[in-house]
Amino acid sequence: MFEIVRFENPRILWLLLVLVPMAAYYLFRTVRGRAAIRVSSVGGVQPVRRTFRYWLRHVPFVLRCAVVALVIFAMARPQAAEDRQQVNAEGIDLVMALDISSSMLARDFAPDRLAAAKDIGSKFILDRPTDRIGLVVFAGEAFTQSPITTDHVSLVNLLNQIESGMIADGTAIGNGLATAVNRLKESDSPSKVVVLLTDGVNNSGQIDPLTAAQIAADYGIRVYTIGVGTEGVAPMPTQNAWGGISFVQAKVEIDEPMLREIAEQTGGRYFRATDNTKLAEIYAEINQLEKTKVEVENFVKYSEVYHLWLLWAVGLLLVEIVVRYLLLKQIP
Repeated sequence: MFEIVRFENPRILWLLLVLVPMAAYYLFRTVRGRAAIRVSSVGGVQPVRRTFRYWLRHVPFVLRCAVVALVIFAMARPQAAEDRQQVNAEGIDLVMALDISSSMLARDFAPDRLAAAKDIGSKFILDRPTDRIGLVVFAGEAFTQSPITTDHVSLVNLLNQIESGMIADGTAIGNGLATAVNRLKESDSPSKVVVLLTDGVNNSGQIDPLTAAQIAADYGIRVYTIGVGTEGVAPMPTQNAWGGISFVQAKVEIDEPMLREIAEQTGGRYFRATDNTKLAEIYAEINQLEKTKVEVENFVKYSEVYHLWLLWAVGLLLVEIVVRYLLLKQIP
């Protein structure tokens, strides 16, 4: 947005003083007057009312002065200033490790734990446009769904394609964390983070979760752990004898002491989410804890606008011609 105007050659504005002798000469001619027709007496025409042409007779001179002034302004090269900001962002390298075991289909979240984690996780990704983010999924084993990337639209699409049953069932928390650490260990970012979400107890995989946490700490990687699941029991979908889906009340078991220790070892924090709202609040809190460093540099860009002044000058010159030779019908 244009805010201020400056003149590149302001000394040319001294030419505006030429308007003073122009006005003085015009005033002298008006006061002195000039006869068009010599008559013996004007007594017979003095009572005649003055028409609008009498008052318009000064308009051409005013317009001519305005044209001269606008041309001088244009010669001084007026410039518009556009205030802009240049943002330099130093992003964070972050990997989301997501549990996709069958227990993530429990209906204590709407519509289930996995769908809620995908929906809220997508918003978390899109809220961090300057970060490089990757995605790891785990159940009985772990694999990388996406390496760290700045293409967050593609990352969200990959997140939405995740389904329970993609890999053997189980809960290999250690493998999931180790895979996420492996994606970050070569990063030269000053801030490296893993957000690990699970709803169970480690019961699969070759790597102990606390060993993986120690490796993360050695590489300077903070781990935020999230346990998802209501207190007590939750409706779990199971296949009945007729091939349909039935729900049974299953006990919610989350190894909170282990998740808390993983977070403490790496300088992160442990959170417990019992519903969609709480999970969204947790991601919002992590978003605040892991702020991206942003430097804002203000600068001003100037652009030439003299052509606008010239257009006004041409327009007023045309108006003067219309008034002088059509409305007043003066002969040059």
